[in-house]
Order: sequence, then C-alpha cells, then structure tokens
Amino acid sequence: MLMDTRLLRTFTAVARLGSFSAAAEKLHLTQSAVSQQVAALEAELGATLLRRRPVEPTEAGERLLRHARSILLRLDAARLELRRLGDTEPGALVVGASPLAMSARVALELATVRRRHPHLEVTFRLVARPDLAEEVASGRVDVGLVDGIAAPTDPLGLPDLGMLTVAGVGEAPLAIVMPAGHPLARRAAVDLADVGDAPWIDAPSLGSLAGLRAAAGSGSFPVHLLYEGADVRPLLELVAAGHGLALLPRAAAAAAGVVAVAVHSPRLVHRVEVLHARGLDTAAAGLVAALAGTAARRA
Repeated sequence: MLMDTRLLRTFTAVARLGSFSAAAEKLHLTQSAVSQQVAALEAELGATLLRRRPVEPTEAGERLLRHARSILLRLDAARLELRRLGDTEPGALVVGASPLAMSARVALELATVRRRHPHLEVTFRLVARPDLAEEVASGRVDVGLVDGIAAPTDPLGLPDLGMLTVAGVGEAPLAIVMPAGHPLARRAAVDLADVGDAPWIDAPSLGSLAGLRAAAGSGSFPVHLLYEGADVRPLLELVAAGHGLALLPRAAAAAAGVVAVAVHSPRLVHRVEVLHARGLDTAAAGLVAALAGTAARRA
C-alpha cells in the first residue's frame, strides 16, 4: 500500500497542533479540507488516528507519528538535495537557531562568511526547537543551530533527522538559576537531586523540564509556572520574584536578583549542534565547516 504523504503531512500537523483549525491555517487549507484528508488517511489505513474532542492521537495515531516525522523529513531532504544539484554559487543564506543556540562565535563566523561573499543576502531567524529540523529539510533554513542539555561530549539525542547531517558546535556550563535569597544560593554547586522536588519554571523554548528530567534521570521537577517566551530576561525576572527555579547556560543567567549556582551532579552541559542538508552552496558550507570543523557525523 502506497501512503499519500500529503495526507500524512496533514495528519501530523493536526496531531502536533492539537487543532484542525490551527493545522488548516499552517497548511493554507480550509478546515473542511483538513478534516477530509485526515478521514481519507484513516480510511486508507483502516484505523482511527485522532480523537476529536479533545483533538489528540489514538494509540494507532501515536504509532504512526513515530514513523511520520522520519518519512517526511527524508522526503523533504531528498527533494531539497535534488533541487540543489549543481547550484554551488551563493546568493542567499538563511540561518535558523533555537533561542539559546546563538553565540558570539556564531556571529563572528557568520561575519567571516559575509566578508568572503560580500553580495550574500543573509537572514537570521529564531526557530522553535521542534520545528528546526523540518525547516532545514524543507530548505526554508539552510543552516540550523539547535541547543539542549546533554552529558559532556554526548550528542543531544535529537529525534530521527532523516537525511540531515548533524555535528557538535560547542558546549558550555549550565547553572541552576534561583532567587538571591534562596537557601541554596550561597553554595558553589548543587546536585540536581537536591532541587528535584522544588518548584520550577518550565520554559520550553529555552530548555524544557522534560529534557531536564530525561537528562537528570531522577526528580519530578514540578512545574510551578509555564513561560512561553523566547527572551531570557523575563524568565530571569520571574525567577527573581520567586516563581520557581530554571536551568540555563551559566553565561545567560546574569541578572539582578538571581544567583547562578553550578550543577555538581549529574554532569551536564549546554550543547549546541548544527544541522544541514546535503548540497550546500559555498557560503553555507563554509559556515558549517567553520562551526563544526571535522566533527560532522551522519544522523
């Protein structure tokens, strides 16, 4: 049976956004068309994939989603690679980064690329972590930078990236950010186990608690407040006001009213990786080479 990838893409959008109307807006379709496409896919597979109220995947839908991301990323990356065949002269470069993946080093390397290609049109775009691989595979972003929590020298363990290439860019120390008057604020370092049951601020764009729980291996890290922004400053102000703790790169955790305490155990770092499809032009390839050196590996 040959699955229609157009239907698969529509189903994935609905499942991810939890809304038929939101998926319709993202895909530039009518809500009726989205409903019809999901129903057609369900009929083709002989299984109910989505519950309607609330909109969420069924068990069959969850299993399909595990495969859908890889299928669609591979298809998009293959199309992009074919489209780029023989096109090595740079005209434009789009760099996408999750909010905490940007650094002075990235900015300097990008400036070097621009000096080598003075007529290059450059766009820098902030992209949510979950969307970055899709943006790169589709060609909307040429070079992507994603960050996360990992053990030293370990890869981020990103979901299946299909045909994309990923390489490490750098690692930096992490710190637990807490109010200046917190009982642990005078310590030089703290074990995560000591604060696993403390109230935390979940900031998915800047470092989700789900990733922290997975990396720590223990502790509930209860959500006391959800912060949906991508700017670090309001998050630090929320911490200073006592709304909960946060885990950030130590360099990003400087502000009045907060203290950045090192993580003693487990050993964790803030890691940045670069993503790209094959067939880059000389400007994009030069940026990737400068950032990653020879550390590139196939995902």
